[in-house]
Amino acid sequence: MDTTEPTGRPEPTASQRAASLKERVYISFTSLAVVLALRSHADETTPAAAAATLTIVVVGSLLGIFVADLLSHLTVHAQLPSGPEMQHMVAVCTGSLTVLVTPLLLLTAAGLGLWSTAVALQWAIVVLVVTLFVIGYLAIRRLELPFHHKAVIVCAEVVLSLLVIGLELLAHNL
Repeated sequence: MDTTEPTGRPEPTASQRAASLKERVYISFTSLAVVLALRSHADETTPAAAAATLTIVVVGSLLGIFVADLLSHLTVHAQLPSGPEMQHMVAVCTGSLTVLVTPLLLLTAAGLGLWSTAVALQWAIVVLVVTLFVIGYLAIRRLELPFHHKAVIVCAEVVLSLLVIGLELLAHNL
C-alpha cells in the first residue's frame, strides 16, 4: 500500500500552463488597448472613471474567455468540465486579474493627487509593455535553445507587441 499523500494542488499540465499564458497575454493586450484609449482622453476623465473603465473591460473580457473555455470544453468533450478542470478555468481567469494591480495602484495615486491621470496612464502603459516582455521571457526561459535563438524570439515578440500597439493606436485615431 502506498502511503504517499499528494501535497497541495497537482502541477498544471503543459496545456493548462499554455492556456494560462495565453490569457495573461490576451488580458495584458486588452488592458493596454484600454489604457492607450484612456490616455488619449486623460484630460477628460478622472482616475476613478479610468479605473472603473479598465476594471469593467478586463472583468468582462475574462468572463467572455471563461464562457468560451466552457463552451469549447463542452464541444470537445460533450460533458461539463470535471472539478479540477473547472478549478483550473476559474484559477486562470482570476489569476489574470493580477494584470490590473499596478495600473489600478497608479490610478489610485492619481486619485490621491500624487500625479495627474495622464501620468498614471502613461506609467500604466509602460508597466503593461514590460509585463508583456516578462511574460514572453518567462515563456521561453526554459527552452533548450541557444541564447541567440531566445534573443530572436524575444525581439520578435517585442516587434509584434509594438505592431499590436501601433494598430490599437491607429484604430483609436480613425
